[in-house]
This record gives sequence, C-alpha cells and structure tokens, in this order.
Amino acid sequence: MATHLITGAGSGIGEAVARRLHARGDELILVARDAGRAKELATRFPGAGTLVADLAEPDRISWALGHQTMPDRLDSLLHVAGVVDLGEVGELTTKTWHHQLDVNLVAPAELTRLFLPQLRVSQGHVVFVNSGAGLAAHAQWGAYAASKHGLKALADSLRHEEHAAGVRVTTVYPGRTASPMQAKVHAQEGKEYDAARWIDPESVATALVMALDLPRDAEVNDLTVRPGR
Repeated sequence: MATHLITGAGSGIGEAVARRLHARGDELILVARDAGRAKELATRFPGAGTLVADLAEPDRISWALGHQTMPDRLDSLLHVAGVVDLGEVGELTTKTWHHQLDVNLVAPAELTRLFLPQLRVSQGHVVFVNSGAGLAAHAQWGAYAASKHGLKALADSLRHEEHAAGVRVTTVYPGRTASPMQAKVHAQEGKEYDAARWIDPESVATALVMALDLPRDAEVNDLTVRPGR
C-alpha cells in the first residue's frame, strides 16, 4: 500500500486522483488550507490523514507543518492545487502576481523541500500538475503562465538533482479540464461555460495514475493531455 500526499484534493483533478487512489486502498494525506477544510476532506475520504497548510502563505508552511504529525514514509507527492486570475500585464497588480506565484510555484517548491527526505528513503515520485499555459503563454494569461513556466523549471531541475537518489519526477500538462477553475476562467473571459466541451478530470487522473504505476525501469518525464473533442 502506497502513501500519497496530495494538494488540491477538494475539487477537479485533485479530487479525481484522490478518489482513484483511495478506492484502491492506498493511504492518503491531504493538504487543506484550514481546519474546516481538513475536516471536510477527512469526511469525504474516510481513513485519510490531513495536514493544514495555506499554500497562499508559503513562508508559513514549514512552521504550520512543524506543529503537526508528519508521515514517516511517502511514496508520492502530488502537487495538484492551483489558482488562476487572468488580466493584461499592464493591469495586473503585484497582489495578483504574488498570489499566483505563491500558490502555483513557491508553495510546491517549499512542500517538495520539506518532504524530500521521506521521498528519498522510499525512492518516491513527485508529480506536478502543470497546464498548457506552462508551455505557451497567451494574452491575459501572463501571471498564471509565468507561474506554470516556473513550475516546469522547478520540475526539470528537481529531476536532474534527484535522479541519483531514485526519486522520479513527472509533469502533467492538462489542457482545459472541466472543473471549478475552468468555470472561473470562462467567467473571467466572458464566455459561456460548457463542461462537456472539456477534458473530464477522471481522464487526467487516469493519465497521472499511469505515470505513478509505471514500473521502476521507466519514468514519465512530461505528459501532455489535450481535449479529445
């Protein structure tokens, strides 16, 4: 039975991945931004552990986790949580920039740093759920794309650094996926949202779990998942 630490398990891709791993009997440790959210996740995934840490405040993550019981073993660290706020570079405030960079890039870097000792012991797996915006930036996506381009660099560097320790690193680049985040994006774009047009989170979860389950003689470095419709 493997142990997975997951961010973003409350909705979308993170929830689909957590549900898939929970159903097959793996042990879950779910990161929540506050105690109330942690209680909700524990109810939704019976038997799962929780850790409270606000990804929007990465400078406080180490302090927050230092007051909680940390896992002795970790087979995978799955960075799925993310935020998006669209806007032209000429209009974006520093607050908007910091929020996206903190949640999408700095917090994953800090969580990875804190849990690397456990991942090295188990020769575990770090998975970063990125975005198509991590490969190409378009108008009004500057801050989000910058955070995701940075996340790609983080994953690539980590892969080179930890290869000798046996830690695998995978980046998943989903296209537009039916989720609360996508509904928010459509609202910001002033477009009607139709979930049926986009990737089902379960499909991304299938791809991600495939990368986790790949035998040790191979490693998925980068995995792009695009809408099939």
